[in-house]
Amino acid sequence: MRVLRSPADAISSALLPASCSLCGSPLPRLSSAPICDACWSEITSHSGLVCSRCGDTLDAPVLDGIPATNLCRACAIAPPPFAKAVSFGIYDGRLRDAIHALKYDRIRPAARNLGALLAEAIAQILPEAPSAMLVVPVPLHRTKNRQRGFNQARTLAQAAIGSLSQSHPHWKFTLAPSTLMRLRATETQAGLTPTQRRRNVRGAFKVSDPNAVSGQHVLLVDDILTTGATARAAAQSLIKAGAASVYVATLARARRINSNVSRTHAFADMHSSSSSHQPAS
Repeated sequence: MRVLRSPADAISSALLPASCSLCGSPLPRLSSAPICDACWSEITSHSGLVCSRCGDTLDAPVLDGIPATNLCRACAIAPPPFAKAVSFGIYDGRLRDAIHALKYDRIRPAARNLGALLAEAIAQILPEAPSAMLVVPVPLHRTKNRQRGFNQARTLAQAAIGSLSQSHPHWKFTLAPSTLMRLRATETQAGLTPTQRRRNVRGAFKVSDPNAVSGQHVLLVDDILTTGATARAAAQSLIKAGAASVYVATLARARRINSNVSRTHAFADMHSSSSSHQPAS
C-alpha cells in the first residue's frame, strides 16, 4: 500500500536522513538527529567498580606495596590535581558511535541526547560538589576548532547544563567557554602511549583570566577521558590560577588495557613526573 505524504513531509524527506546514521535502519520518523531509538537504548551507563578519584575501572591487582583501596594504581601513586572525575559509560559500542557521529560526522543535534547523558554523569558528584560551579569545556586549538567548525566539549556542556537546569534547578552552573586556552596545536591523543600523552599536553593550557577563576569551583567538561593526561594538565592550569577545586565530567571513559609490566613502568614514570611538578597522565 502506498503511503501518502504531506508536502511538508516530502520536503523534509529530501533534506533529512531517512535511516539511522549508526545502524542504517529506517527511521520511523524524520529527525534532525538521525539516530534511532534502538541505538539510543543500547547506550547504557557503567555500573562496575571504579576508582573513586579518576573513574577508571578497578579490575586489576594493585601494585606490590600499595594496599587495596578504592583508588586505581595511577591515583594511588600520583594523585591527580582534580578532586574527582566521573563519566556516563565506557567508550565502546553505541556510545562511541554516537560520540563519533557528533564529533567527526558533525551531527550536532545528537548533542541534545548526549548532553542529557553527560548530565547524568555530572549528577554523580552532587553529594560532594559545591552548589555553584564554573563549567569550563576543554578547549580545542584555534586551528582544530576552525577545521571542525565547533568544539564538541562546549556543545556537550551547553546541552548538559540545560538538562541539569531542569533536573537539579538548585544547582547553579555558569558556562565559561573562554576561561581555558589551548596554547598550541597538540597531536591527537589517539594511539599515543601514556607517557607520550603526558608530554603531548604538557604546558598546553593556560587560564585566560586568573581573576575569573580565583576561588571558583570548576567543572571541567570533555567528551572522552582515556589516560587522564588532558584532564590532569587542564586541571593543573586551573588550580595554579587559583581555582578552589576542579571536578571532571566526560561522556565516556576509555578502559586502560595494558600488561602489568607496562602499567608498572608507566605509573613509575608518572610518579617521577609528578615529583618534578609536571602534569601526569
